[in-house]
Amino acid sequence: MSSYTTPTMNRPLRRRASRNRKTIWSRLLRGLLTAVGVTLLCVLLFALLMQWLKPSDNVIRIINQVIKLGSIFAGVYVTVGRSGENGLLLGAGVGLVYMLLGVLLYALLSGQQLPWTAYLSDIAMGIAGGGIAGAIVAGMRKR
Repeated sequence: MSSYTTPTMNRPLRRRASRNRKTIWSRLLRGLLTAVGVTLLCVLLFALLMQWLKPSDNVIRIINQVIKLGSIFAGVYVTVGRSGENGLLLGAGVGLVYMLLGVLLYALLSGQQLPWTAYLSDIAMGIAGGGIAGAIVAGMRKR
């Protein structure tokens, strides 16, 4: 038996740009949700530990920053995923959205008005931390 192949069977299929955009947005959303979940879990654990440790205000501030950066890294790890493509850009995006969300929630829930430079420094830390994490994760995936 012989088989006949049509000329279209030999051509590689092209992906539509809209499908690619959807996957990027869904990956960013998954990464953001992961970062928020890690934050909530870490804050809950730290709140329980605070009862026994009674840390100073400086220690609380440092732990708060470590929790933020760790959450961003976890979110970037989920976002960049298996592809390892655009790690720097996707990581910076996760860091930006995560920190924007955090700054907005802090401003709304606390009722305090911090100087705008404090908000900008938090956002810049999120972008830089996310970009660095994205570059690291993308480098890990390529090997």
